[in-house]
Amino acid sequence: MTVIELLKQRRAVRNYVQKPVEDEKIVKLLEAAVLAPNDRLREPWHFYVLRGEAIERYKEAARQFLEERFPTKPHLVKDSLAVLETTPLIIVVTSDIVEGDEASSEDNEYACACAIHSMWLTAAELGLGMVWRTRGVGLVRDRRSYDLIGVPENRKIVGSLFIGYPADEVPATARKPLEQKVTWLNELKA
Repeated sequence: MTVIELLKQRRAVRNYVQKPVEDEKIVKLLEAAVLAPNDRLREPWHFYVLRGEAIERYKEAARQFLEERFPTKPHLVKDSLAVLETTPLIIVVTSDIVEGDEASSEDNEYACACAIHSMWLTAAELGLGMVWRTRGVGLVRDRRSYDLIGVPENRKIVGSLFIGYPADEVPATARKPLEQKVTWLNELKA
C-alpha cells in the first residue's frame, strides 16, 4: 500500500471490538512514532501505554472531569465517555518542555504531533483504528491525568490516543478541494 493510499484510508475510529491489541502491534506503533521528524533530534516524546486496570482508572478520571465540566448535560457526558467503553488501549503522548525556551518547547509539540500521525498511519496498516483526543475525554488540560499516569512537570500531554480493532466501517469524511487550500507563489511582494 502506498503512503497516499494509507492517508486516504486513515480515519478517526471511536468504536472498537472487545479484543486486546497485541504487544507486537503496540511495539510497531511506538517504533513508527520514534521515527518522526523532530527539531535538532531532541526526540522530545514519551509514551504512556495504558491497558486493563489503568484504562479503568483513566475512565473514572474522565468521568469526574466531564461531570464537573458539564454538570447539567449528563447526555453529553455519557456520549463523550462512550469511546472509552470499548477502547482496549490508550497511549498518552507527552512532549518535553524546555525550561526557558518556549520556541523549542513548541517545536517539541510539533514533533509529537508528527509522531502521532506516524502511529495513525501504522495503525491503519496494521488493521487498527485510532482517534487522537485532546479535549474532553482526552484529558490533556486536566491535572488529574498528569497525576494519574505520573507525568513529570517537565512534560506536557499532547494527546491521548484511543486504539483498537474497529467495530464497524468508518466512512471517509468530505474534504474541501485542494484548490481552496493552496496559493501558488512565483514571486513575493517587495
